Amino acid sequence: MIRHPELRQLTLAHVDCDAFYAAIEKRDHPELLHKPVIVGGGKRGVVATACYIARIHGVRSAMPMYKALKLCPDAVVVRPRMEVYKAVGHEVRALMLSLTPLVEPLSIDEAFLDLSGTETLHQRFPAASMAHLANLIKTELGITVSIGLSGNKSLAKMASDMDKPKGFHIIGMAEAASLLAPLPVNVIYGTGKAMSQKFNIAGIKTCGDLAKAPLELVMTIAGSNAVRIKQLAAGIDQRQVVPDRPAKSISSETTFDTDLADLDALTAILESLSDKVASRLKSNNLAGRRVVLKLKSHQHQLLTRSQTLPDPTQLARKIFDIGVKMLKDEVAPHLFWRLIGIGVEQLVPSDQADPVNLAEPDLARVIALEDTVDRLRQRHGKTAIVSGRQFSRHSHKDSGDNDPDSKEDD
Repeated sequence: MIRHPELRQLTLAHVDCDAFYAAIEKRDHPELLHKPVIVGGGKRGVVATACYIARIHGVRSAMPMYKALKLCPDAVVVRPRMEVYKAVGHEVRALMLSLTPLVEPLSIDEAFLDLSGTETLHQRFPAASMAHLANLIKTELGITVSIGLSGNKSLAKMASDMDKPKGFHIIGMAEAASLLAPLPVNVIYGTGKAMSQKFNIAGIKTCGDLAKAPLELVMTIAGSNAVRIKQLAAGIDQRQVVPDRPAKSISSETTFDTDLADLDALTAILESLSDKVASRLKSNNLAGRRVVLKLKSHQHQLLTRSQTLPDPTQLARKIFDIGVKMLKDEVAPHLFWRLIGIGVEQLVPSDQADPVNLAEPDLARVIALEDTVDRLRQRHGKTAIVSGRQFSRHSHKDSGDNDPDSKEDD
């Protein structure tokens, strides 16, 4: 039973699936139900998610797998099945959309919902509709969610975190300021560790301190975000629920089980990742103007390099060529890498992609060739056509070469 004086008035909800990947694995493999489960990329990868049993031992998302297994040596490690997770995510989204068209996805397993004006349609006030949604997700999809309900986005998100898993928590607007006042400033969205430390040094330690602090002082720390952060600390958030927010970038990356320094091996992997990025651009009718290379060293130091193109592209060949140029500048015999990724930013509609011009006389041929390859892969599968460098790499692996397997993240 849930009681709250504003129960019938609040209309903005945040829904977060509980340990989403792990919950799906336990649903599909009942023998895992009472065991600690970690979904991730092997010993050299990172934790994608962990069930709540594993979390009791201190395992957290994005933690290196070796560290997670030290904390929870009895855990069952499961390789991610992203296609399965995406399919379930779409089913969750469909159930949300059955309540309201105002659904703003934040990730595959969480979203904001605005249920303003839905009471007449569903013959239930929004809180009852959200309880009904949680029950539908449990009975039809076999997973659980935590729900936060309030009058704005930041409070709804905070509420969903307060009663996990299988929770339903409400923060009313009348209580928001007093509830926030004693909490540390780092609970406010947009105040990272460094900014929170600066606030603490300035004597601003709680949300109450932040809400009352002079704007000029907050601006010296938070810059142009000062007004917004002060409002959030007082429980004020004017942001609307915006459905179908456009993607800002499209990328693909992979983490190796064994560190790599060999340029040929890295190049072959980069080419495969470029193919994936181009495929996603084309399927979403997008193109990107900036190519971004991502590398992570064996010491977990992250390096990014980028190059802006004269014209937007959705061609794997262009993305790969730019990526290789940047990669060659970073690879050396003594430098070992544990992750590589490639992506594009500054996305635009595909009708702006790859205009044929005199500066690139072979571009029309490249486009035609890539279109042919795409059609053959759609008809016969992704492995129907591979490049010589990718074929050589996989041949060496099949013959016993110690080339690493990898975990891929899109």
